[in-house]
Amino acid sequence: MRPLLSVLILLGSAVAAAAGFGSPESLVRNVYAHYGQGAPELSAGLPRTPEAARQFFDPSLAKAWTAPRHEPYDFLVQSPRWKLGPVAISILRKQFDKTYVAASFDNQGRRVTLNFIVVKGPDGWVILDVETPHDSLTLFLEQFRN
Repeated sequence: MRPLLSVLILLGSAVAAAAGFGSPESLVRNVYAHYGQGAPELSAGLPRTPEAARQFFDPSLAKAWTAPRHEPYDFLVQSPRWKLGPVAISILRKQFDKTYVAASFDNQGRRVTLNFIVVKGPDGWVILDVETPHDSLTLFLEQFRN
C-alpha cells in the first residue's frame, strides 16, 4: 500500500509542477507552439483540456477555457484557420503584479497583434487575460459559452 501511495504523491507533485512557465516570453511562445505545422498535437491550436488550462491560464480563466461553447473563430489567432508567420514577442510594461506582453504575427496575410496580461503564480507565469483593441479573451469566452 505504501509504494502505491508514494507513486501517487510523486505523480501529483509532477502535475502541479507542470503549471506555469519560467518567463512571460516563454509562456506566450509556448501558446503559439500549438499553432504550428507538423506534429498533430502541436497543430490543432491550444488544447481545451483541464491540463492545458492549468498549465497556461490563471485559475480564473482556466475554467472558462475548458467550458463548452460554440466560437466562430480561435481568439488566439483571430481566425477559424491559421498559417502563422514568425511570432514577435515583446514586453510592453510591468505594472505591479502584472506583465503585459505583445505578440504580433502574420496569419494568412493578415497582421494580428494581441496583448497578453500575465501574472506570476506559485508555479510560474500564467495568462490572466488576452486583449485585442476591441475585445478580451475573458469576454469572448463568456459571449460564446453554451
